Amino acid sequence: MLNKPRPNPYWRCISLKSKTCISKRKKTVFKPLQQNGKWYLRRVWDIIRSMSDNNLANIKSAVIKMIDTEKGSLEELSLKLHANPELGYQEYKAVEWLCEYLSRHNFSIERNTGGLKTAFKATFGQGKPVIGFLAEYDALPQLGHACGHNLIATAAAGAAVAARLAAKLYGGTVCLIGTPAEELSGGKIQMVEKGVFKELEAALIAHPGNDDIATTQALACVTLNVEYFGKESHAAAHPDKGINALDAIVLAYTSLNSLRQHIEPGARIHGIITDGGKAANIVPGHSAGTFLIRSQTLPYLRELMDRVLDCFKSAAQATGARLEYRFDKSIYAPMNNNMALANLYVKNMDMLGHRTLLEDPEMNFGSTDMGNVSQVVPSLHGYYAITGKDVSGHTPEFASAACSAKGIKGALDAAKAMAMTAADLFGSSANLEKVRTEFQKSTRPSA
Repeated sequence: MLNKPRPNPYWRCISLKSKTCISKRKKTVFKPLQQNGKWYLRRVWDIIRSMSDNNLANIKSAVIKMIDTEKGSLEELSLKLHANPELGYQEYKAVEWLCEYLSRHNFSIERNTGGLKTAFKATFGQGKPVIGFLAEYDALPQLGHACGHNLIATAAAGAAVAARLAAKLYGGTVCLIGTPAEELSGGKIQMVEKGVFKELEAALIAHPGNDDIATTQALACVTLNVEYFGKESHAAAHPDKGINALDAIVLAYTSLNSLRQHIEPGARIHGIITDGGKAANIVPGHSAGTFLIRSQTLPYLRELMDRVLDCFKSAAQATGARLEYRFDKSIYAPMNNNMALANLYVKNMDMLGHRTLLEDPEMNFGSTDMGNVSQVVPSLHGYYAITGKDVSGHTPEFASAACSAKGIKGALDAAKAMAMTAADLFGSSANLEKVRTEFQKSTRPSA
């Protein structure tokens, strides 16, 4: 077991005010050096500092061994989650199994974090820095874990357990935060609003995909639900007495297709019609749809929200149907990638034999509530390959990959890389400062 570096016991500060120390052996007075809130003799601190790289290498080796030792338990956890998919805010089994695993490794567990019944926080250690790993565990309707959240949770749990070694050596706290309902509901958004992540120096998460990438090009996103209310009538005998709610939503849909020609690159508008009537011989008196609006920035997203809404309002005016609409309160923010964290993650993944890209050259856009976390805390959202390029997420094929041997190995390697990145932060104040500085620059309001 590696020991945490401590001040030399043979030197005693006799006056912090005068900043002098006396040797118990030689009765000689020396000027000490303050580092990390503790007083060291300068030559003692130089020795500790010279050992830091060696200690960091040792701790990374120990992290890898720890996760290799836990392979059986982590694989069992991942497969159990995969076989028992639960939708957002209903992930009771997942939370129980994750908390049980972390409790076995001496983590303190807090339930109902942020007021959400299937959120939790597990902590180990004390003091700063506080390094957080985020777990997702909700599934998709009908498809189950076709986004691989069973692997995300497993990687976070493995990383947290292994990162304890660095927290023990250098001091600090490891925190795993269980975040429900990432798919469409945005559980992290509510948790951000409750201040759940504010104590973290860094938040790390790794997502399965079809390539090894250290960052994500996540878009700002909002959901719009619409309903039209018309008037039912016999479609053949008295069509003139009806108001066609289906016509209204089809007209709005067509307007959106025209709008897409005139929006910024990277912005997206897409949706489905969820109700278009009950029988072909009845003028539909009701129609409904759900639409997603995405953009690379929040200001442009709000502009698009107004333009999209105009399409629906115009369709109501043209057909005579009454429009009701609701934007979700939870707006997904764009991802603020912390490149200092990403560079550390790339180096650690490379140490494990991966050729990890810093950024995605294909610019595959999606949205995640991790974007909201990244606006308040320095954040890493990496990807690791569990399929080939021919398979995309949210498909039955991806769900199968999420319980494959390649999927498990990918999650374990991501756990190692995240824990090693945490060790880089626990063991180096310079790394921490780089992460902080970049975050401050990226979140500073533009003039």
